[in-house]
Amino acid sequence: MKLVSWNVNGLRACIRKGFLDYFHQVDADIFCVQETKLQAGQIDLELKGYEQYWNYAVKKGYSGTAVFTKHKPISVKYGVGDSDVEEEGRIITLEFADFFLVNVYTPNAQRDLARLPYRLDWEDRMLVYVKELDRQKPVILCGDLNVAHQDIDLKNFKSNRGNSGFTEEERGKFSRLLEHGFIDAFRHFYPDKEGAYTWWSYMNKVRERNIGWRIDYFIVSQKLQERLIDSYIHCDVMGSDHCPVALEINI
Repeated sequence: MKLVSWNVNGLRACIRKGFLDYFHQVDADIFCVQETKLQAGQIDLELKGYEQYWNYAVKKGYSGTAVFTKHKPISVKYGVGDSDVEEEGRIITLEFADFFLVNVYTPNAQRDLARLPYRLDWEDRMLVYVKELDRQKPVILCGDLNVAHQDIDLKNFKSNRGNSGFTEEERGKFSRLLEHGFIDAFRHFYPDKEGAYTWWSYMNKVRERNIGWRIDYFIVSQKLQERLIDSYIHCDVMGSDHCPVALEINI
């Protein structure tokens, strides 16, 4: 099974920049997107052979997630039972026979860290949520998690230490998630690979010079470790300030 995750930073804009070409070429079994930035009725997306599930933010042009899947899920859940989270359209959970898929767009702490307390509370609730799912069956969590976990996961780690997405608090929450029985799939295969980034600022030539951050992930239950085939980053795919990430797994 092949799974792909991509923060498209506005799906309609990304479609104008080649989203569908990549979508059909990669031919994923499950394709997750974050930051769709649209509401119901604002797009008519025909994806032959795929079920579509959307979680729209109440605020127009903001946040939002979607999952396109060749395999019909047993059940679908939006949010984690908290109205604030659901209003921002940040999470969709699909239950399949052998695993749960959780597609997430984690809140940004903001440049001045004004939203860091909300972000840390989100992390606490997410940990409880995915642990509960994991007790039932294995979990594959993917999406823009808005944190670079280690120094190796961003180019300028020294100058960014303490900034949004690289605070000790956010990194600590990520470490805690892994300690509770989960694996960062990319680092499982490539523990020492440098320059592997998934997001670049729109500032001039930043992406060309690969001054980036790795903030998009596939996180999987440890019980799936033996089934992992590969996890990789499609850094050459344009259309957003993020690039797609992928996971191949026997399941």
